[in-house]
Amino acid sequence: MSDPAIQQLVLKIHSRCDLACDHCYVYEAADRTWRSRPTVISDETLDQVARRLTEYVTARELETVSVILHGGEPLLVGPTRLRRICAELTRALAPVTTLDLRIHTNGVRLNGDHLRIFDEFDVKVGISLDGDRAANDRHRLDRRGHSSYDRVLRAIDLLRLPEHRHLYQGLLCTVDVANDPVAVHDALTALEPPRIDYLLPHSTWDAPPPGHEPGRSSTPYADWLLRIFDRWEEQGRPMPVRTFESVLSTLRGGPSLTEALGLAPSDLAVIETDGTFEQADSLKTAYEGAPATGYDVFRHGFAEFAEHPGVRARQSGLAGISETCRGCSVVESCGGGLYAHRYSSERGFDNPSVFCADLKSLVEGVAERITERTLHPAVKDSGELRFAQLDLNRALLARVNAGLAGHPDWDAAWRLLLRLDSDSASAAHLNAVLAHPYLRPALRRTPTGTTGLPPLLAAVTAAAAAAETEAVLAWHQPDREIHLPTLGTLRLSAPGRIECAVTATGLRVTGTAAGGEDLTAEWRPLETLAPADGPPLLLDDADPHRDCYPVPVTAPLPPSDLDLFAKRLRTAYEALDPDDLRRQGVDASLFTTVTPLAPGTGLRLGAHAFGALGVAVDFEPEEFVRALPLLGRRARLAALREVTDLHVPGSAAGRLLDEADEHLARASTTPDDAREPLRRARRALDALGSEAAGHLTPSGNHVVDELRRELAVLHE
Repeated sequence: MSDPAIQQLVLKIHSRCDLACDHCYVYEAADRTWRSRPTVISDETLDQVARRLTEYVTARELETVSVILHGGEPLLVGPTRLRRICAELTRALAPVTTLDLRIHTNGVRLNGDHLRIFDEFDVKVGISLDGDRAANDRHRLDRRGHSSYDRVLRAIDLLRLPEHRHLYQGLLCTVDVANDPVAVHDALTALEPPRIDYLLPHSTWDAPPPGHEPGRSSTPYADWLLRIFDRWEEQGRPMPVRTFESVLSTLRGGPSLTEALGLAPSDLAVIETDGTFEQADSLKTAYEGAPATGYDVFRHGFAEFAEHPGVRARQSGLAGISETCRGCSVVESCGGGLYAHRYSSERGFDNPSVFCADLKSLVEGVAERITERTLHPAVKDSGELRFAQLDLNRALLARVNAGLAGHPDWDAAWRLLLRLDSDSASAAHLNAVLAHPYLRPALRRTPTGTTGLPPLLAAVTAAAAAAETEAVLAWHQPDREIHLPTLGTLRLSAPGRIECAVTATGLRVTGTAAGGEDLTAEWRPLETLAPADGPPLLLDDADPHRDCYPVPVTAPLPPSDLDLFAKRLRTAYEALDPDDLRRQGVDASLFTTVTPLAPGTGLRLGAHAFGALGVAVDFEPEEFVRALPLLGRRARLAALREVTDLHVPGSAAGRLLDEADEHLARASTTPDDAREPLRRARRALDALGSEAAGHLTPSGNHVVDELRRELAVLHE
């Protein structure tokens, strides 16, 4: 079993609330343990929480941890105590990790005193609001039965002021299908939140959600959310909506972005005002004591909490959901739904979500709406596939630029990139750099809230400018190594502020270290292999973002080991028969870069690294020749899926297409033992032509036709 870390803490700092929301999972659900909790977290408990979390973060070497101040209503602790809480958590955690401090509030009491504290400690603020006045007042009234709407809007107006805008995290809305979905969404988007989160009302099979009634739609929540999805699309997706973003991510093979969907393991702990560890708050809707663990911060640490059976149950992926869910076509996106929503008194949590039909309809509805149903030229031509992949990197770089624009160092680099792109003599070299396989993984990790030129983008720009002269870049380099994609690595004598000048004779790096001494640099170029038949191959054993393989990469190789690796690789390429590869549907020229992997790991493909091939440093040429055709086909399918839709995302057609391609690859590489792979390939192709036919796009149909022709040839 994997061992995911706890990286989010919901810290209850006040256990009462100044609203009386009738859909509240804390005060209106099955669990009533809040009655016995201290109203406010004590200094002793707070200090122990900070100590325990610091110990855990240090032991696990976590780069970041989130702490969400929660309740009840956390603002009821008052500004003085709130500042003490923020200060203690920052004092303990800031020296050992990046602390992401947040607060979730109803906003009724939010004022300037709170915002000054939040600004001091960079506390991001999420506010609950259920839509327009009519929608919000359906449930969110105060204890005298009065509306909370105007007071919440005043709080949001404060957060929208320029001096506080950076603290505004987003809005959380509990879905009520009795409300008009478009009116709700328009009311929320008018408040310009950085993010919206639509939450299904906490329900179980014993206490079903409102709206699931005879004579009404069988999927009222999916219908409601899909109307919002259509409106969100019509608006041009003005801000992220977490439910939709999660479905869109998982449909394209990415991670889940919310605990309520997907198969990602839970990384959440809850600590109540008395210091007791609990599981997710949503479990309070199941039965009395459902979130309890029996642990507390005075006797137990986070590592012990992470081993609790209830916590582990929410970290076991497919194995942790019901048998019905494991066989469902949308399980990767739905993940069985929120754990609490699976509960019944008869079977515990071994059920699909009580929202099962809604979740399936939502995922399928989004998939149908986003499917590109045009014939993409990349399915017919490898050159078009390379161009489309390059275009993806360019689009990603443009989005990074949008987040960095305004910083002088970056603006100068961006102007240089634009100049290179406009000149035909330098554009080809620029494209080679931008097409480097590890640029996309690197761009995905690039922060856009920095106050200067990120070293990665400085290195990319310098590499692209290497075909140019009279270019100068300046930036702060936080470590000693500057890797220029496709070219090599500069190793500085120390970190510091550097200036990189591109001249007719090459790169010249000057600068000053923190101690005032002048910097020097050593150059280590990347090696290139030129096979007898095919384009040159770059041997990249140094790019810091090459760690996109499912196995470890090697450290940069010493010259003797690199020479031996290159010699084996040349022998392997000489043993390949280009005609055989073409007959097997493989274009070996799609691989432009080879990276040495740890011994014994074979040949591997990297994630989102088109053109890269990972090869174990101790591979044998015969192994390479056997494995390359299968990997080449997988790489093409993966690359096509990144640029177009071959089928409706998340549908069974994707699995069947993979099966047909895989079995045909095995049949073509083992002709003496091809009977069973051919039978399986035919079965998958037959299914694609019958029950899954409606899920194929024109591009997918083109690929399936290729496979059918290959099947016919292999049968002959």
